[in-house]
Amino acid sequence: MQKKLSISLVASILLATNLFSAQNLETITVTSATKSTQSIKDVTSNIEVITKEEIQERHFTGVSEALNTLAGVNIISNGGVGQSDSLFIRGIDSKRILILVDGVRYNEPAGLSGAPLAQMLIDDIEQIEVVKGAQSGIWGADASGGVVNIITSSAKKGFHGSGTVEMGSFNTKKYSTTVSNRTDLGYVKFNANRTDIRGFSAFESKENSANYGKRGDELDYERDGYNNNTYSIQGGLNLTDNDEVNLSYKKINAKYDYDSSSADNRTNKSDLNHFFKSANYIHKAEKYDIKLNVQQSKFDRTQDTFTAQSLVNEFAIQSTINYMDNANLVLGANKQNFEHITDELKYQTEGLFVSNTNTFDKLVLSQALRYDNNTKFDEKVTGKIGAKYNFTEDLSTSANYGTAYNAPTLSNLSYTSTLKPETTKSFDVNAEYKDLRVTYFESKISDMIEYVSGSWPNTQYSNLDGEATLKGYEVAFKKDIIEDTFLNLNYTHLSAQNDNKEDLARRAKNQVGFGVDYYGISKFHFNINGQYIGDRYDGVNKTGAQTGNYTLWNTVVNYEINKTFSTYLKVDNLFNKYYQTVDGYATAERSAYVGLKASF
Repeated sequence: MQKKLSISLVASILLATNLFSAQNLETITVTSATKSTQSIKDVTSNIEVITKEEIQERHFTGVSEALNTLAGVNIISNGGVGQSDSLFIRGIDSKRILILVDGVRYNEPAGLSGAPLAQMLIDDIEQIEVVKGAQSGIWGADASGGVVNIITSSAKKGFHGSGTVEMGSFNTKKYSTTVSNRTDLGYVKFNANRTDIRGFSAFESKENSANYGKRGDELDYERDGYNNNTYSIQGGLNLTDNDEVNLSYKKINAKYDYDSSSADNRTNKSDLNHFFKSANYIHKAEKYDIKLNVQQSKFDRTQDTFTAQSLVNEFAIQSTINYMDNANLVLGANKQNFEHITDELKYQTEGLFVSNTNTFDKLVLSQALRYDNNTKFDEKVTGKIGAKYNFTEDLSTSANYGTAYNAPTLSNLSYTSTLKPETTKSFDVNAEYKDLRVTYFESKISDMIEYVSGSWPNTQYSNLDGEATLKGYEVAFKKDIIEDTFLNLNYTHLSAQNDNKEDLARRAKNQVGFGVDYYGISKFHFNINGQYIGDRYDGVNKTGAQTGNYTLWNTVVNYEINKTFSTYLKVDNLFNKYYQTVDGYATAERSAYVGLKASF
C-alpha cells in the first residue's frame, strides 16, 4: 500500500495543476461562509472555490466531476453520467451536506441521499463555493458536513449570448445556449441545456464474480441511457438606485435507465422533474441592506413503479449592517415548510440567526449563532466561531469550531417515525504559507442515522449509539512553477470510524488530486489532470469489495480560433483503467469528446 501511494505521489508531483492557482484571491468574493459578500482572504472558514475560468477550460461533465477535484472531496456513483451518486466532504456524505443553487435549497425532502447532484449540469455556472465543516450556525439543519453553493452566471451590461455543442463517446450529444441583456433599468437572462447520452450498462459484475473486470458491452448488457433538459430564466428590475426586485425559475427534467447492483435490468427507468423558484426584494443603503426572499424547491421523482413528490417553501428576511470600519453584522429569520406530498408527511422549521465578522489589522474574528424551532423535533441552538491571523502577506493561520444538527428527512420518518436528529461538532485548523496550505480537521457525529442492515423489504432506519469520528488532514500546493505552467497537488488522509472503531464504508483512506496547465503556445491551453484513490471498502470495517487503489488520468486541449469561436478536445480515463467506486456498478472506459463554443 505504502509503495503504491509513494509512486502515485511522485507521479503527481511531476504532473500536477489546477487553474485556481492562477487566480488572484483578492478578486474572489464568497457568500456562503456568513451569508454576506466577503473577499475570500477575509473569511475564517475553510472554503474552496471552483471558478468560472476553471469550469470553462476543464469542460467538466457535471457539478459532481468538478467537486471531485477538491481536497477532501470525493464522489462515488452507481454507474455513468446521471446515475445516482454520493458526495463526501471529509468523509461526511451527501445527506449531511446542504446543497444550494443561488441560495435555493437543492436537498430533496422525500430522498434518502440528500441532493440529486448528478442531475446538475455545469453550464452557466459562475462559481461553486464549498464551505467545509459544521455550518448549522449559519444555515440551520442538514449542513453538518458543509455547504455547497452553486452560483449561476449573472447578466452583463449589454446584449450577450453563447452556445456550445459537444459530441463524443457513448453517443454523447450536449447542447447549451445562454442569452442575456442588462440595462440601467434591469436585466433578463435565459439558459437552456440538453444532454443526451446512449451510455453504457450501469451494472457490472461484482468483485467476487467470475466476470469481474469485463465491461457491459463484452457481456451484452443493455446500455443505460441518460437525457437531461434544463431550462432557467432570471430577471430583475431596478425600482430606484437603492431598490431592486429579482425573479428566477429553473426546471430540470432528467430521464435515465438504471440497474441494481446485482443484475442488468432492461426495464428500470427513472423520470425526474425538479423545479426551483425564487423572488426577492433588496434595499441597499450606505451602511446596511435588507433582503426579503421567498423561494420554493419542488421534486417529482418516478423510478419504475415508485413515485415520490416533495417540496420546500421558504420565507426569509435578512439584513447586513456595516456598523463600523471592517466590521459587519448579519441578522436574519426564516421559515421553512417541508412536505412529503406522496406520503402526506410534513414539518416546519422557524429559525433566527446572527453572524458577526470583525477585522483588526492582521486578525479576523467571526461568530455565528442560530436558533431553530422544528414542529417535529426539539428546539436546537447551534453556533460557529472562527479566527484568522495574517502574520505576513505570505503566512497565515486560521481555526474554526462549529456545532450542527441533521434532521431526519421526511422519507426517513416514513420508514421509522421515532428517529431523532443527529448532532455534530467539528473543528479544523489551517496554516498557509505562500502556495502551500495544510489543514487538520475533525468531526464527531452523535445519534448518526443509518439504514438497518437486512431490514428490506420492511425498511428501517435507526440512530446509532455513541459517536462516529471523522478526522484527518489535507495538504494543497498551488503554484506557477515555470513560465506559462501552473501546478496543483492536493492530498487528503482520512480516518472515518463508528463508535466501535470500525471503518465506515466507502471512504478512501488516502486521496491525491493532480494536474498541469500549460499556456506557452499562442491560443492553446493544455491540461493533464487526475486522481489517485487509496484503500476503500464497500462495507463497514473493511468488509465487502475493495473499490480503491487506482489512478485515473485525463487530458484537455483548448484552442481559441478567434474572439468568437473556440474549440476543445477532452479525453477521460486516458489509460483505460478498469475500476468501480461502488461494488457492482460500472465506470466509464477511455472516452473522448470534442466541442465548439461561440460567444458574443
